[in-house]
Amino acid sequence: MKRHHVDGSIPTLEVALSEHMTADGLRRLAALTREKLPTRKGDLAAVIIRHLEGERLRTVWQGLDELQRAAVAEVVHSGSTQFLADRFHAKYGRAPNWGTPDKYGDHRSASSLGFFFYGKGVMPADLKDRLKAFVPPPTEARIKTLDQLPANYDRPFERWNSKTKTTEKGTEPVTLTAHESERVAQRELLSVLRLVDAGKVAVSDKTRRASSATLAAITAILEGGEYYPHVPPKDRWHDKNAGPIRAFAWPLLIQAGGLAQLSGANLQLTKAGRKALSEPAAETIRTLWTRWVDTTILDELSRIDCVKGQTGRGKHGLTAVSSRRGAVADALAGCPVGGWISSDEFFRFMRASGNDLAVTRNAWHLYIGELQYGSLGYDNGERILENRYLLCLLLEYAATLGLIDVALLPPAGARRDYHSMWGTDELPFFSRYDGLMYFRITRLGAYCLGTASDYEPAPVEVKPVLRILPNLEIAAIASALEQGDRLALDAYASRVSDLVWRLDAGRLLTAIEEGRPVAEIREFLAARSGAPIPGTVVRLLDDVADRSAKVHDRGLGRLIECADPALAALIANDSRTRKHCMRAGERHLVVPASSEVAFRRTLREVGYLLSAGEARPAKNRRTNRLNDATPEAAEA
Repeated sequence: MKRHHVDGSIPTLEVALSEHMTADGLRRLAALTREKLPTRKGDLAAVIIRHLEGERLRTVWQGLDELQRAAVAEVVHSGSTQFLADRFHAKYGRAPNWGTPDKYGDHRSASSLGFFFYGKGVMPADLKDRLKAFVPPPTEARIKTLDQLPANYDRPFERWNSKTKTTEKGTEPVTLTAHESERVAQRELLSVLRLVDAGKVAVSDKTRRASSATLAAITAILEGGEYYPHVPPKDRWHDKNAGPIRAFAWPLLIQAGGLAQLSGANLQLTKAGRKALSEPAAETIRTLWTRWVDTTILDELSRIDCVKGQTGRGKHGLTAVSSRRGAVADALAGCPVGGWISSDEFFRFMRASGNDLAVTRNAWHLYIGELQYGSLGYDNGERILENRYLLCLLLEYAATLGLIDVALLPPAGARRDYHSMWGTDELPFFSRYDGLMYFRITRLGAYCLGTASDYEPAPVEVKPVLRILPNLEIAAIASALEQGDRLALDAYASRVSDLVWRLDAGRLLTAIEEGRPVAEIREFLAARSGAPIPGTVVRLLDDVADRSAKVHDRGLGRLIECADPALAALIANDSRTRKHCMRAGERHLVVPASSEVAFRRTLREVGYLLSAGEARPAKNRRTNRLNDATPEAAEA
């Protein structure tokens, strides 16, 4: 009977040789010692034990090649005795030399790495303890980054040539679209909170997902709209629309973050949500990301629409969403700020660094189309599932919050890794997130991920593409003005023509209200003009900044109506109630929401009660009775 621990470890080298090796395997391994070999299995094991005794173990280890020594080091300096082949391949790009298989692929000629691993790649515990004395730690997993995005992305294609009657395969260059999100996310957060405050965000009481009308309303306030504009499909078989992404995410994020809660059919701001309207958006976003990592309001896997079985038997095999998000967050924290990272490279880096992204413990119950043939337990299904979950979390939540900038292709045709799977022939894409090709960590992302102790916005890139005139007009120097610059100008100024904008106080106040402080506007204009800002513009900006700071939102209040002006004056001036209310006209008082409980208590002390109904003034009671009565009663 094989002896090993519950976790699959092997306690000693002696046990490994006697219980986890065949006589034939022992003979091939013992042949590497260059000793005369006995015939009995026990004697062969003794030859190997002698070969690894004392300082001989170091000599055997030194005889390994570089990749084999790395394989030993990975296990020696880990919390396990198991060699993880997939993680090793992801980190080093290939497997170590385990020996050469025969022509049938069954038996290997032994390699010296076999002295260190037995059974299914397990290092004996006593051997591991001895190796710790001299085996250095392995190198850390590293991620490759780009300083600049490639001009084009080589998208794979496969199409039928009716002339040659053959299927053509290859790649075609496609232009990437970059989306910077750090500043945009902070403004969109405030816009969504204001939309909630206006009572225009309706969500399901069961799923907490936004209604279609709400998705349209949120899309309308997103800067530049959604990543992929809606295009009317030819028919239901050729619908390549990705649907809402940021608009879908925002209502869930603010609910998970405690900024909004359901009241009837609509969301309403919580105390924290109302406070967020006047606090730095970066602090709020950090809270939203932290809360999202642990939330159970949504499993991002449910957004991969083509994967069936998630609510059936497959649901019980799914892993905890917090563990998945935590693994992604840990891997993101290991990425440098500002470098563009291929999404495929990041997926490799996650495996190489040990941040396992296991989505399910049993992929056989998840399927495409039909369980018997389309199960994700076949082939590479589980790996594709993990990859799409990662793309969803990055594009729909990390990018929406401004942790990362993204570079996208249209999702249709962006990836072909699923085309060999049963039931995918009619799918234009495996997920709406397939077009995420590159991303980069922003300064806000570093702050939210905990790799930066404080947040300082990235400076606006200096790029002289505008001319700012003393008459408050802004003219584009060249027609090739980037879309981001056009959106910013549309927010700051009124458009006069296709290449000319005009600053005015009303437009600037609106921009400030939307989360664009005057300092940011000033920085943008200076960076895009490359010249001193004219004095007339400086004075306008100073005046608008001054006006924007003179009126403050101090929160909600309750309007109280008194029967007559004398009573209103009495309550407003009484020493017990006056500190909890203020006059608002002759017969009305305003009580701040934070003082309502105290006002009710002290009002009772004065001798009055705050009625829940709409009381009518006493002097109007007869008139009111007459108005409410029938014509006959009124005449009587």
